[in-house]
Amino acid sequence: MMTTQYCMTNKPKIVLTTLLFVFGTASLLAQTERGTASYYAKSWTGRKTANGERLHHDSLTCAHKTFPFGTLLKVTNPANGLSVIVKVTDRGPYVKGRIVDLSVRAAKELGILSQGIAPVIVERYNPAIIPFRPEDFELPEFDLGTNEGSDTKPIWMELRDQRNKRRQEQEKQNSIADKR
Repeated sequence: MMTTQYCMTNKPKIVLTTLLFVFGTASLLAQTERGTASYYAKSWTGRKTANGERLHHDSLTCAHKTFPFGTLLKVTNPANGLSVIVKVTDRGPYVKGRIVDLSVRAAKELGILSQGIAPVIVERYNPAIIPFRPEDFELPEFDLGTNEGSDTKPIWMELRDQRNKRRQEQEKQNSIADKR
């Protein structure tokens, strides 16, 4: 996706087209897939995933072929409308027609444990997008004052001062005893 521009010297100069790059990135962010999901067996707990983490059946993780490790995906079961947010920690599945392998907990959240495999919709999850803001939304009022005045010392400072005072008194008594 590169274009050629000419400078004053008529020598070609390669310039990366910003619009093509931005639109290419936007299409990755809005990518949605439909396919079949399966889940790891509980006996796989403790095995290392492709990114080096250990798999645990109660984690909300998945395996995907193309999304980068750490990407959050929203997996939805269209049959019952349930959805779950999972993190990509492994590669796969390597079975034709399957697009994601889920942990046991994620499969349970989607209600597909009894089926084994189920049709799902997978899309990249972006928590920065706020889907809805009501019109009559009011911010709460906060009182940032404290219960005690600012002239009071924290308890740890008072305890430290008491300890230092006791040490000084003890040293005085020891020096008086040494003089005798």
